[in-house]
Amino acid sequence: MAEAEAAPRWRSYGTARRTTRTVRVRVSAALLTATVLAVLLVPPLVQLDQQAVDLAAKLRPPSWEHPFGTDDVGRDLLLRCVYGLRVSLLVGVAAALTATVIGTAVGGAAGALGGGVDRAVMRLVDMFSSVPHLLLGIFVVAMFRPGVWPVVISVALTHWLSTARIVRAEVLSLRSRPYIDAAVSGGASRWRVVMRHLLPGVLPQAALAAVLMVPHAMWHESALSFLGLGLPTHTASLGTLIQTARGSLLAGQWWPTLFPGLFIIVPTLAIAGLAGAWRERINPRRRSELML
Repeated sequence: MAEAEAAPRWRSYGTARRTTRTVRVRVSAALLTATVLAVLLVPPLVQLDQQAVDLAAKLRPPSWEHPFGTDDVGRDLLLRCVYGLRVSLLVGVAAALTATVIGTAVGGAAGALGGGVDRAVMRLVDMFSSVPHLLLGIFVVAMFRPGVWPVVISVALTHWLSTARIVRAEVLSLRSRPYIDAAVSGGASRWRVVMRHLLPGVLPQAALAAVLMVPHAMWHESALSFLGLGLPTHTASLGTLIQTARGSLLAGQWWPTLFPGLFIIVPTLAIAGLAGAWRERINPRRRSELML
């Protein structure tokens, strides 16, 4: 009797979890779609350099004419945020892809070769991990002039470590599978085993790590630009918008800081929601739990 009563409760719990997951995925997809459409459609329609500086309209609060208000020189803050999001997304995607390639190569080599190579590589990863990412990023960007690519290089060189660990662990797991032993016993070379069996097996995890790294890279770029070490102040990125709005916030004008911050938070939540659903799909154990 107790088991018969417990079964409907488990089914109801599983149904509620699947419903919540579906709603989360749909909301995240809608937010990410709106973000991508804004980044792709708004800049071709309105050129940033055509926004006239109007000092008489500076720091106006949100209104029908300017939904996000104006900045400290009278420019529309909504358009500035869209342009800033475009630059920050470019930096985030480029840095995430670069870091994923580096981490996949390093982690794959460590897991496939094993032995001394594996130990040496993981000690290198531990050494880099002991240094705070922001501090190492500041050191890297300080060697270049402010610009997009120094920030991309800085973020990529400080964010490949987690991908390397994930890929190495996945390679070590795949190496213990029977079909790998069968391929080696059949005379397959190490290169063939890596390219035909190990690499396809780690690509889903590496791709998921790259997706999750995009918002992290955006936050990293914003932090560097806020400190004045990332993109130039005349470049409309979300970090530079927040950096130039510090004085306005102290004077009581909250909108030049709030809306660029929301443009960082909303894509982060959207990507995290979709990535969570992706993780559940590629993880068999997690997927079986959701089927209860």
